[in-house]
Amino acid sequence: MIFTKVIEEKKKRYERLQEMLADPKVIANASEYQVLAKELASLTPIMNAYNNYLRISKDIKDLDKVLDEKTHAHDKEFLLLAEEEKHKLEKDLKETEARIEELLLEKESGGDRGIIMEIRAGTGGLEASLFAADLLRMYSKYAVKKGWKVELIDSSTTEKGGYKEVVFSISGKGVYGALKFESGTHRVQRVPETEASGRIHTSAATVAVLPEAEEVDIDIRPEDLKVDVFRSGGAGGQGVNRTDSAVRLTYLPTGLVVTCQDERSQLKNKAKALRVLRARLYDSRRAEQDRKISQERRAQVGSGDRSEKIRTYNFPDRRITDHRIGFTAHNMEDVLEGELDELINALKSEEKQLRIKAATV
Repeated sequence: MIFTKVIEEKKKRYERLQEMLADPKVIANASEYQVLAKELASLTPIMNAYNNYLRISKDIKDLDKVLDEKTHAHDKEFLLLAEEEKHKLEKDLKETEARIEELLLEKESGGDRGIIMEIRAGTGGLEASLFAADLLRMYSKYAVKKGWKVELIDSSTTEKGGYKEVVFSISGKGVYGALKFESGTHRVQRVPETEASGRIHTSAATVAVLPEAEEVDIDIRPEDLKVDVFRSGGAGGQGVNRTDSAVRLTYLPTGLVVTCQDERSQLKNKAKALRVLRARLYDSRRAEQDRKISQERRAQVGSGDRSEKIRTYNFPDRRITDHRIGFTAHNMEDVLEGELDELINALKSEEKQLRIKAATV
């Protein structure tokens, strides 16, 4: 198995967690117990698959011993059945090994977390804001196809229905594992509606994908938080501008500022803003860890930096190109309608190969 060393380390940690969770001192400390129980739960599927792998390996060895015994050499029917059983077990072993690798990669990347996604219009003025709206629609449609939940957190719109900036969350099984590759600069090449001469323009929007952080991941002390409330802006509707419901949070240790004004309720806006703040702090911490682990960085598809040009959507040729892996397809309309699986699977496959290569170095 490629990840033997990694899986053995996980096994030791799993056994240690079981011991710790049985300790009366840990049981008495609710917050510590919650953190450790969550870690144990995340390792359980990996350990179950690994134990299954060991069981199948033992069954194959036992069968090999039987096949080596000369006393059965005259029993051709028995040998045939034994060989068929061994073939089946070897197939099961490969499938279990692949499942373990998948679980390990998902665990290391935090693939089962929800995300906070931020889309901002870049170069291109009004056309860039309209493209940002296209990207929001694309991800929203993809989420619906996957049965995920999309929730708007904050937005700044333009008069033509575009977005200067939009922040939203997507929650569900496997969200971050699928959409983590979307961070970076997305370019669009098309003729804007306002272009009378029919000239093709290039515009851009940046996407940031932040894994959602829970309270046990990022502890924000009340004294480190400055909370301001103000009246919601924008076109609004019934009562949206009549109360001080918008919330601005400032994280004093770093000066990081998050605003939310999508809800009419001040409490709901504060809760959403806290989610974004935790996600940004968590993402910053992960980025710092990645910088310290050069091998881990080599095993990633792209840097995740918003300044990195990752994809081009060419309308005249109906072409979509992901520059990181050299992927090109001519079904751009389908992709913009949320048909992202082919592209995401190609990115996942490339990352898996890079991680396997890094693990064997």
